[in-house]
Amino acid sequence: MYHALLQAAERERRPMRLVVPAEADRVELLGEFTRIYHVAAPRSPFFDSQYRLILPHRFLFPFPTTIRKIIEREQPDLIEICDKVILSWLAGVIRKHWMPRAGRPLLVGLSCERLDDNLAAYVSPRWRDASSFFMRQIYRQLFDRHIAVSSYVAEELLDDAETAKDRVTVLPMGVEVDAFGPQHRNERLRRYLLKKSGGGDSARLLLYAGRLSQEKNIGLLVEMMRSLGATGGEGAGHDYRLLIAGRGPLESWLKEAARNSDGRIVMLGHLSNRKALAQLLANTDAFIHPNPREPFGIAPLEAMCSELPLVAPSQGGVMAYCTSQNSWLAEPDGASFAAAVRAVFEDPVARSTRVQEAHRTALAHVWDKIAGQFFDTYDRFHEDHQVGPCVHEVDDWEHPERTPAW
Repeated sequence: MYHALLQAAERERRPMRLVVPAEADRVELLGEFTRIYHVAAPRSPFFDSQYRLILPHRFLFPFPTTIRKIIEREQPDLIEICDKVILSWLAGVIRKHWMPRAGRPLLVGLSCERLDDNLAAYVSPRWRDASSFFMRQIYRQLFDRHIAVSSYVAEELLDDAETAKDRVTVLPMGVEVDAFGPQHRNERLRRYLLKKSGGGDSARLLLYAGRLSQEKNIGLLVEMMRSLGATGGEGAGHDYRLLIAGRGPLESWLKEAARNSDGRIVMLGHLSNRKALAQLLANTDAFIHPNPREPFGIAPLEAMCSELPLVAPSQGGVMAYCTSQNSWLAEPDGASFAAAVRAVFEDPVARSTRVQEAHRTALAHVWDKIAGQFFDTYDRFHEDHQVGPCVHEVDDWEHPERTPAW
């Protein structure tokens, strides 16, 4: 998402900076108006070690830390934070004027996931009430405005207060339309995938591409394949093979399930680049998206753009763009997904109609258009931001007269 915004910012000559946790401190200059600050941060000791955490001591205490230096040097007009648990407290530090040299920029909270779903998946469903209290009574108050990537995500920020609804804007995410599509179909790659899956020429290649983690409802994939059966289920006449691309905490468990699947589940590992994903999407027969708690879901949009039939749950953030006219929706259980998979191949004419509608859906979410919506929203937020002028003492730094810096 942020790479698409950075590219759009450079084109529109908008100063934009991205701060990301990384192995070591460094600055990546992307162009005249954009750069990425990589901030040294440890790997998360919880849930998934693929993530790194910018810990509170990097911004809470009143001494020069990397985060404070970046903000004081850049003097942003708007700070957007996409972290509900740790970095969100930076907004509180600024609201309390504990970082006086930063002034009072507009504070925006970006919600790309739901805290209650993550806690339910990793800890216990009993944490949902505590999460709801935190999100509405604490987190929501830290920011001036909020952006949520779907109405499903926005729900945990909202209560019956109309003032709260006014502060939450729903903006969708996008897809790199030029990077995905049927132009990547390749008969040699198709034969390779069939051979790797152990299926014959008539086998149906199903695909899941994404993180292999608890919150993604990965277990449904195994249940679905059991329900489909070795020959695709009674009367179906198809040999279904499931290709899984990705890494994550559940990889070992899934490999064991694959070993017990009579070869019908094949692990492909991590895909090194977007082109490899585009080729995989274009040379399989259906994309399976099992997560009923998906905040939005870019992978399903990429499948739609690739003119690949999509099987998805009938709930969650994917409902922002999934309908019965552009996808095959099912209850999030193995038997229902298996029935939806069979339905994909029952009627070629109906399949073609839905796939073309799905492609139109993807085109409506091209990143250039979505990035424009984000910047228009930032501009509107900035115009409405009622804060008195502040005087800042800053380090020597070039600040050309431009549009506000996000």
